[in-house]
Amino acid sequence: MRRLLLIGCALASVAACSDPKFDESSQMGTNPVLPEPKQFLLPPVNVSPGEGWPAGKTPTVAAGLQIKALATNLAHPRFVYVLPNGDILAVQAKSPPPEPVKRPKDPIVALVKNKATSYPGGPKAASRITLIRDADGDGRPEVQTTLLDNLRSPFGVSWVDGTLYVANTDGVVAYPYTPGQTTLTAPGRTLTPLPGGPIDHHWTKSLVASPDGTKLYATVGSNSNIVENGWDAERGRASVWEIDRKTGAAREFATGLRNPNSPVFYPGTNTLFVVVNERDELGAHLVPDYLTSVRDGGFYGWPYSYYGQHLDPRVRPQNPELVAKAIVPDYALGSHVAALGLTFYNGTLLGRYRGGAFIGEHGSWDRYSPSGYKVVFVPFADGKPTGKPVDVVTGFLDMAKGKTFGRPVGVAVDRFGALLIADDVGNTVWRVTPAGWQPSAAPAPVTTAAAH
Repeated sequence: MRRLLLIGCALASVAACSDPKFDESSQMGTNPVLPEPKQFLLPPVNVSPGEGWPAGKTPTVAAGLQIKALATNLAHPRFVYVLPNGDILAVQAKSPPPEPVKRPKDPIVALVKNKATSYPGGPKAASRITLIRDADGDGRPEVQTTLLDNLRSPFGVSWVDGTLYVANTDGVVAYPYTPGQTTLTAPGRTLTPLPGGPIDHHWTKSLVASPDGTKLYATVGSNSNIVENGWDAERGRASVWEIDRKTGAAREFATGLRNPNSPVFYPGTNTLFVVVNERDELGAHLVPDYLTSVRDGGFYGWPYSYYGQHLDPRVRPQNPELVAKAIVPDYALGSHVAALGLTFYNGTLLGRYRGGAFIGEHGSWDRYSPSGYKVVFVPFADGKPTGKPVDVVTGFLDMAKGKTFGRPVGVAVDRFGALLIADDVGNTVWRVTPAGWQPSAAPAPVTTAAAH
């Protein structure tokens, strides 16, 4: 096994030096270029190991902005959520046990990918939710304390009418909760189970409430890259679930979404959007991850096809009838950027971004050269994404050393209109405001897309 791993890492290093020329911008927007698929004995594997942030160093922001650490020394923060009173929840998660090895190349891929999320001396991963209170907006929290601990690989949270809903990897749990409380001692009750282990390939479960608060929408990723764990393992997977908030009754709302994350409603509408991580091992430039609205009953291709009716040559048996119904996503973000975070901006503090979407791109592994590792902004017009994505927060990747200081995941907007970013390798929640902004100049609290 050791020899196999060494060979795999050597091949990965060779691949990293063999990046064919490709116009990356051609895969961003509403009409992405899709090259011919390629299949590999060993796919391109290039992950920059994590090292954490050196003292005094921060990510880089777009002109006119500033960024500061709001909370540090967290344990792998993956998601951020703003409660109605302005308190911020940082959801930290320890991954479930590794899935069984199915292919000789699986341990090679896992070894290289794991280098990017942990490093010597970094905090030990934990599954908890930390409450951060910065009531005056000065960026120095008055409170940073554990709200909930010993959870089961949580990711999404949502608060509605006195109840905090937590999406663990195996189900949604409801806790009685009044904003302002700094600890939660009442036991939770399982509202509805979600597909979990023993195989739990895409384990993150995101969560959002409907605008009227009657429903919850949970994302459930596929249990494989492309059904290598068998069809039975994919039951209820690669989908967005709709859950009745009172009864827990659940159904698949939209399907064929390989790894959807961060569901959120476009402000003022009932249109639900998600970001989706597409399949790997078809080439460095296939398949683009994407941002899309999702329709009730809609099918989006996985595993049979991608970006509409483009057939995946690895899938047997095929399903021509279902492929014919596959919906083309709204907007491509580029191949393997690993889009995990999504929030719409409806505030005024960062006025030039009003009406569009911030997206946290965790960063690639199935590439010759890295992609993602940043937070981008996607403009919207008439409720639809348009144009090209714009870099907002970069500098997570240390190109000179081939390492990462951090990796962005969830994004949110705080009560003052500042952008929050969960950095799961830097173990930090970052806060972006206009350059020189002081809390004394803060506008009245804004209504954000995270009302529930």
